[in-house]
Amino acid sequence: MSQSRSLPQSKEALLKSFTMKLKDDIKAMLDNYTEIIKLARVEEETQMYRNTQTEQDQYEMEVRAANIVRAGESLLKLVSDLKQFLILNDFPSVNESISQKTQMYKQMQNSSDTKLLTLRDEMADVLYELEDEYYSSPYK
Repeated sequence: MSQSRSLPQSKEALLKSFTMKLKDDIKAMLDNYTEIIKLARVEEETQMYRNTQTEQDQYEMEVRAANIVRAGESLLKLVSDLKQFLILNDFPSVNESISQKTQMYKQMQNSSDTKLLTLRDEMADVLYELEDEYYSSPYK
């Protein structure tokens, strides 16, 4: 919780809205599931005909199942939003990653510089030998 205290007001409000959305969606799923279970009751004598009651129960189950699916999709969207929030606002890990990449590239640069210097020295030696051979040759 101390981390959320250090967050700016807008981020803290966003996290609170995520929490409220999570609770609301889970409650909606639970309530709809509970109501579907209640529809599996033992038949009672009512003023409605059995076919009418069955159609009404079936329609109510379809609506409640659709509500459960909608709440599930909303939870999936919430997970996506949380991932995006974490990616965009996780500055310490982003900075650490940048530092590691910078260090790796500096090591590669130093290695390449060393190899180039060695190559330059070898080429200078070979060029010196070739010049010496050329200028000391009787066939020039």
